[in-house]
Amino acid sequence: MSFFSGVRTEQMPGPINGNPTRGLCEKVCIQVKKVFDACLKQQHITDTQVALTSFTPANPTAPLTFVSGGSSTTIAPTLSNLTITRFDDRPNFAHVSAIANIPIEIVYTDANNVQGVATGTIALPQDVVLFLPQPSIIPYQVEVVASAILAQATITDNIATVEGCVMIIIKIVAETELLVPSYGYCQIPQCQEFSTNVCQGFFEMPLFPSINPININAIGNGIGTTTTNGNLM
Repeated sequence: MSFFSGVRTEQMPGPINGNPTRGLCEKVCIQVKKVFDACLKQQHITDTQVALTSFTPANPTAPLTFVSGGSSTTIAPTLSNLTITRFDDRPNFAHVSAIANIPIEIVYTDANNVQGVATGTIALPQDVVLFLPQPSIIPYQVEVVASAILAQATITDNIATVEGCVMIIIKIVAETELLVPSYGYCQIPQCQEFSTNVCQGFFEMPLFPSINPININAIGNGIGTTTTNGNLM
């Protein structure tokens, strides 16, 4: 089973049916990145040159023929040359200027029909207006999420001239501690492929810590004892 297969309970994520206040049991302080503002851009790029590196396998035989390409699955996009200028007449807004660096992977075949992969970075200037929180001890940050899909490319002397579509999300975030209403801990069901009970009795402790005292010796048929500070021995 999982959250969305098998028998569901009220302690699982999903759509709310009925009164949303039913089951609320506490207020919880959680540490999260709060998003103060965000905007999305979709951009069609043409004749954009990308320097290719990390050819795998190494030293392919030219010419290289483009097969497919898109965002890297292992390297996250970044922002460089970031400049933030607040507006005098709108103190909570600012001009945010930066270069979005989007790592990509290009799949190709060489002259010997050997398929390979090379990496590169698409650098796109960004100029947007975003809401900013007021200065505080814990600073805000500007983050970027991006995805690219390449429709075609020509590869010459390790330079790819690409055409495709790019989606960029720029966000103003800060590490915060928020007080939120809670339904309590999430109930996590057994995985569907689990079919044996060889560990029965060993994992009968609660999955998440409780603020209420419990009798550890009564759990798991007496497995484990406690010290005065509540740690297992």
